Amino acid sequence: MLTRRHFIATTTALFSAPLASPAFANTWPSASQKAAWDAQVTPENFVLETSNPWDLAPRFLPQRVEARDGLVPGDIHVDAVARYLYHIEEGGTAMRYGVAIARGNLYEPGTYTVRRLVEWPHWTPTQSMIERDPVNAQWADGMEPGPTNALGSRAIYLYVGQRDTYLRIHGTPHPRSIGGRASSGCVRMVMAHINALYPNVEMGSTVYLYSASDSVLSTS
Repeated sequence: MLTRRHFIATTTALFSAPLASPAFANTWPSASQKAAWDAQVTPENFVLETSNPWDLAPRFLPQRVEARDGLVPGDIHVDAVARYLYHIEEGGTAMRYGVAIARGNLYEPGTYTVRRLVEWPHWTPTQSMIERDPVNAQWADGMEPGPTNALGSRAIYLYVGQRDTYLRIHGTPHPRSIGGRASSGCVRMVMAHINALYPNVEMGSTVYLYSASDSVLSTS
């Protein structure tokens, strides 16, 4: 099991999920439609570290923090206790974002590889999602992209080898879920936040989802 002893040092008191594969539709939103949706989900005069129309707890706003030696730039680490996602940068720093993780026993700690990156993705619930939440049956043939789509504005697809795990890091139309346990397995982010993270994530990057049973304290 992954542990957090080698994780990331911060200056705060704390350190610092699965959805279905996308529907492969014949049509995708145009560049102009994507740009319009991006504008719709981005606050006016948006500043990544301070804008907060979602009324998030301040600690869940993005910030740059110190990273421990030896962590690989480009990798992503998700702390399930503090509800933080860290994207490791060159030079010993990381960008930290607040996230929501899976509810109940749906969270799946492990080591994953980014094999797909999609702007404004489609979403199709798995059969198990429909069984848990019958309301999802209305999207059995797929939910079209847009600001109300369950995957939001961006999706980072997590694989083990070449196998799709149905785990994603993705935007959410429910930003007030950040900090909680809300998803069917994926890691949720505010759409404006994942829009900032997304262009910095490379195919083949490693993603670590740490056990929710571990505790994490600052070493600073």
